[in-house]
Amino acid sequence: MPRFTDTIEIHVKAGDGGAGAVSFRREKYSPKGGPDGGDGGKGGCVYIQADRRYYNLSHFFKNKLYQAQRGIQGSSQNRHGADGENLTIPVPPGTQVINAETDEEIIDLVNDGDICLVAEGGIGGKGNAFFKSSTHQTPRMAQSGMPGEELTLHLNLKLIADIGLIGLPNAGKSTLLSVLTNAKPKIGDYPFTTLIPNLGIVERGGMVYSIADIPGIIEGAHMGHGLGLSFLQHIDRVRALLYLIDCTGENLKYNLELLKAELKTYNENLLERPAYILLTKIDLIDETQLAEKISELEPEKVIPISSLEGENIDTLLKILDGLMEEYNATQGTD
Repeated sequence: MPRFTDTIEIHVKAGDGGAGAVSFRREKYSPKGGPDGGDGGKGGCVYIQADRRYYNLSHFFKNKLYQAQRGIQGSSQNRHGADGENLTIPVPPGTQVINAETDEEIIDLVNDGDICLVAEGGIGGKGNAFFKSSTHQTPRMAQSGMPGEELTLHLNLKLIADIGLIGLPNAGKSTLLSVLTNAKPKIGDYPFTTLIPNLGIVERGGMVYSIADIPGIIEGAHMGHGLGLSFLQHIDRVRALLYLIDCTGENLKYNLELLKAELKTYNENLLERPAYILLTKIDLIDETQLAEKISELEPEKVIPISSLEGENIDTLLKILDGLMEEYNATQGTD
């Protein structure tokens, strides 16, 4: 199973400024020429940039120092030292950059290409030519470069998904995701098949939107039980929710309320998002049982589906298309 990392701490350090040079002209007819020490170069800066080629933070090494290049020292003949190269650190869109010492959010890099300066490079020191004056013809001093900024960052990824699939373990989320999108999640008939969030893309008639399969939530997930706590943050940004309820289970109403209660405890605003109830695995029960199951829930919001048989999948996709069209239209009027 591929490693999935959604939170990590790293250290970043901008480059120190280069030192100024102490130098005097030594030419054939001017053996005791004036000062000509050049300034040091500026240290490289550290940037963090959202890059859609990355899906999680597993390319980072915990507590590693990510350092930009220092400025080059100045030299004779008033030559300025070269500036240090900047360092740009790629992260997946949806990454929060937080100052680990103050717990203050520096930036939330939501969109591909978003970039932020997190550590400024040090200024280069002045060479001795800078200090020459009418009263001080032969200065023998130069400045050291200023140190670059250094800090510890906490990187926290919240997946950028339009639709979130929420359900108890083995509710059929992974199978549905594989049917609706280009994702190929691990699928099995046992609890906690999904141990990492999976993200898939739907492309239909010019519409493109993403669906996230969040690992199974159990009662007490917000307190750290099961797998839910680690991944609840990945539904923070979704536009709509699909509650998946296994029709072969018992106490369907209780299961639905359990899911809503866990979401509310984590972030009560999630319950205000548009939502539908997907009654899954309907190929395993007859029509009479199905009608009884639907009546247990909120019939006007229930969409009975079978991912294996493809039943009502087209209907579901049309509903999702409509949700996204409505959302996009709303965004266009802002």
